[in-house]
Amino acid sequence: MTNTPSRGRAWVFGDDLNTDLLAPGRYMKFGVDEIAKHCLESISPSFAATVRPGDIVVAGRNFGAGSSREQAVEVLRLLGVACVVAVSYSGLYYRNGFNLGLPLLVCAEAPSVADGASLALDLDAAQLRDVTTGRTLQCEAVPAHLIAMVRDGGLVPHLQQRLARGDIAAQRTKATTP
Repeated sequence: MTNTPSRGRAWVFGDDLNTDLLAPGRYMKFGVDEIAKHCLESISPSFAATVRPGDIVVAGRNFGAGSSREQAVEVLRLLGVACVVAVSYSGLYYRNGFNLGLPLLVCAEAPSVADGASLALDLDAAQLRDVTTGRTLQCEAVPAHLIAMVRDGGLVPHLQQRLARGDIAAQRTKATTP
């Protein structure tokens, strides 16, 4: 992910969008590619087939409630969703999102976005611009270390890159030296 704003279509959902809606349990025995084909099918049957890279999921409160299944994050990444913007998240989903490289923005005004609106996301500024209306929604700032993790592709690639650069070893040495 680059520092430049991304643009996409808004896919708007309400409150309490749970992990079973994102990654239906009956498909969990299959790989994530198959699970992704069924993402949100019970509430938006065309979502998985018509979502495009750069699109943004917008929702209300308690996004990602339910189980801690990482597939509920991974399917959105696999389908090309650039970001989820919601009023609030379940704690596990929020951490899984960043761990797997999917940015999640908290935005009190998320419910004001219309389904299908053209959106421009600026992750660094924590802003979502509704190109359709010209309105800019200010979201809660994302800590720099989480943005870096997303840009590196998630926690594991981020740690691998830090190890390769020697960043982690340098910090460990500083911590143990008086």
